Amino acid sequence: MESKIEVLSTVKVEYTSDFYKVVDALNRTLKRENLMFGLALDQQDNTKAVFTIYRT
Repeated sequence: MESKIEVLSTVKVEYTSDFYKVVDALNRTLKRENLMFGLALDQQDNTKAVFTIYRT
């Protein structure tokens, strides 16, 4: 069975050390809706984070 992940939206935001808690809460709450959320530091600017919403 093939699993496809579709990127719905990506946005850069100011990085804060607690933002991962928001991403974790969204993943736990909305996984039944086939949504997944990701967070990564911007490779060019460590003061920014890249927040991505996926459909699984």
